[in-house]
Amino acid sequence: MLAYIIRRLALMVPTIIGIMLISFVVVQFAPGGPVERVIAQLTGEGSSATQRISGGGGDFGSMQQGGRPGDPTSSKYRGAQGLDPAFIKQLEKQFGFDKPAYERFGLMLWNYARFDFGHSYFRDISVLDLIKEKMPVSISLGLWMMLISYGISIPLGIAKAVRDGSRFDVWTSAVIIIGYAIPGFLFAILLIILFAGGSFFSWFPLRGLTSDNWDQLSLAGKALDYFWHLILPIISMVLGAFATTALLTKNSFLDEIRKQYVVTARMKGLSERRVLYGHVFRNAMLIVIAGFPGAFVGAFFTGALLIETIFSLDGLGLLGFESVLNRDYPVVFANLYIFSLVGLAVNLISDLTYTWVDPRIDFETREV
Repeated sequence: MLAYIIRRLALMVPTIIGIMLISFVVVQFAPGGPVERVIAQLTGEGSSATQRISGGGGDFGSMQQGGRPGDPTSSKYRGAQGLDPAFIKQLEKQFGFDKPAYERFGLMLWNYARFDFGHSYFRDISVLDLIKEKMPVSISLGLWMMLISYGISIPLGIAKAVRDGSRFDVWTSAVIIIGYAIPGFLFAILLIILFAGGSFFSWFPLRGLTSDNWDQLSLAGKALDYFWHLILPIISMVLGAFATTALLTKNSFLDEIRKQYVVTARMKGLSERRVLYGHVFRNAMLIVIAGFPGAFVGAFFTGALLIETIFSLDGLGLLGFESVLNRDYPVVFANLYIFSLVGLAVNLISDLTYTWVDPRIDFETREV
């Protein structure tokens, strides 16, 4: 097992490099960029845009005039005609585009290997500090969504499999299918209308993870305030994941219950509980565990984007989306790097969990 873990860890290095390389190449050919974004702000907003980028060094305001229309340097970027070529060059230097693409990519890999993500292009903060600032929101949403979703849907799926075809199975299946059919963001809007002051009741807050008087609350009061803010977002997120995991668990258990080894175990006189949890559970849970990495990464990072937006929760999902729109490449690539590392690590943990659930699985003989 140790050799397998070492091989998987070694394989993570070229995998990460490949992911970053493909993303880097795509960005090189994508229209727009930080330089063009600043140029658009300058031509559309004048001096206010200059103030946003003055922290990069240089008196940009004094260089905006004097550009020659048709100059090769000015026309390299859309909308740059009429701007001083020296100003454009200084913008390129500020954003690192004065270096060749291969040099920028190599420097990025070297920095990322040391978890040095640089500074945001358009925010006066380091990327690592920015991610740390948004992380608590994503951890809160992802952790509780995963715990509640798996904690309810797995026992429910087992109960449905044992009572397959009963009235309990039919009614719960109807509820699950309806829940699965309703998009999480739409359900979130419905909850706001009903319970967050939209039109009926004002039982829950509409924005943030804590109240304005958080610092003045006692420890118990802070805990209650925290969960009070989380109730509606978590319910919205759990809906789709809960339905998927419950049906997956049920179908997996049904498939195992009908196999010959279960019939043999029952004929030997084993109790139903021993058959279900001593034999069926291990095999049936493998397919659920296989889907855990994707659910984990989606819950913590990508799946909460709309929920974060609707409930004004400033987490990693919203940060990544805004960074792509703003062409804030250091934040975009840092998010991608961290997401990829977490996904690969969770995949490895998922494989190790296989051996815990079913010791018959041996990864030592498996080719990576």
